[in-house]
Amino acid sequence: MGSEEVQSEHSKKATPGKATILALGKGLPPQLVMQELLVDGYFRNTKCDNPDLKQKLARLCKTTTVKTRYVVMSDDLLKEYPELALEGLPTVKQRLDISNKAVTEMAIEASQACIKNWGRPSSDITHIVYVSSSEARFPGGDLYLAKGLGLSPDVHRVLLYFMGCSGGVTGLRVAKDIAENNPGSRVLLATSETTIIGFKPPSVNRPYDLVGAALFGDGAGAMILGTDPVPEIERPLFELHTAIQNFLPDTEKTIDGQLNEEGISFKLGRELPQMIEDNIEGFCEKLMKPAGFSDKDYNKLFWAVHPGGPAILNRLEKRLDLLPDKLMSSRRALMDYGNASSNTIVYVLEYMIEESLKVENKEDSEWGLILAFGPGITFEGILARNLVTRE
Repeated sequence: MGSEEVQSEHSKKATPGKATILALGKGLPPQLVMQELLVDGYFRNTKCDNPDLKQKLARLCKTTTVKTRYVVMSDDLLKEYPELALEGLPTVKQRLDISNKAVTEMAIEASQACIKNWGRPSSDITHIVYVSSSEARFPGGDLYLAKGLGLSPDVHRVLLYFMGCSGGVTGLRVAKDIAENNPGSRVLLATSETTIIGFKPPSVNRPYDLVGAALFGDGAGAMILGTDPVPEIERPLFELHTAIQNFLPDTEKTIDGQLNEEGISFKLGRELPQMIEDNIEGFCEKLMKPAGFSDKDYNKLFWAVHPGGPAILNRLEKRLDLLPDKLMSSRRALMDYGNASSNTIVYVLEYMIEESLKVENKEDSEWGLILAFGPGITFEGILARNLVTRE
């Protein structure tokens, strides 16, 4: 979908004082990985000859539903840093050297695309919210992004690190609050992620690494938010209403990530999809009630759900009795980009706009939910209005 096409459409009238998403943009690394070629390449690059692990990864690659992904890792990087493909070496410095540079470049690319789609000069940006679980440094990526875009030293910055898959919607909630509490402000939300920080060779002692190899991708996303869009210049895409965050008590170890001498090591509990399924109805009820929706109205809404994996989407669809097309945008984003952590919600919203512009969509869902789930276990959700209309 061309973002320019989205920006050329008419929009419904925004509610005064409510935060709206005014533009979207994305940035991607140059390496495109086809899922059917991943297994051979991964085992060749890491010089692993374990047939059982190779067979297991092949099975996982089929179950993830991912078809293509973009990654920072390349043959040239492995030639420069061969230690990244070896077991047990202290390589966190090398990983951060690569990641810190890569996430900055991708965040700048995504933000520039977003600013172009927005149609106003970058000097009109008053605030930055920067999200990443793939870098560690200070000053952080928020400052390097501001510098790369040539923003004023007066720009106000917020840095959100290590939020995982819920980070994009967390950033959206924070940007919403900033926009609504600072009339006239324009907030740039940027997310940027790379799997370099956790890349490791296959190991029987780390079975979850294979899940990560089959599922996760790299990239960046950007949004610009503000209230009271300027007529004839800004075209609001989504209006943001109730925004909430909940965590499930005593689930801190279900999604567990540790930064150590070898990079980041993840452990993901098999019970995660079930935990999300068991708690999703109560969470959605808190978001839906302010707009007058009941739990029988799920199919009257649009659903912009971060696709953590197919199991989570399948369980939500079943528990909420959603029509098959309700999670289409999430499934498309997973298929085309993999789980790109905090960035993925931007890709989901792009596809949602594309679907809403199709002529065959006779009955659009004006109201909907933007959802993501991350470490904690943390639920993030926003009740939103789709403001895009067909010409």
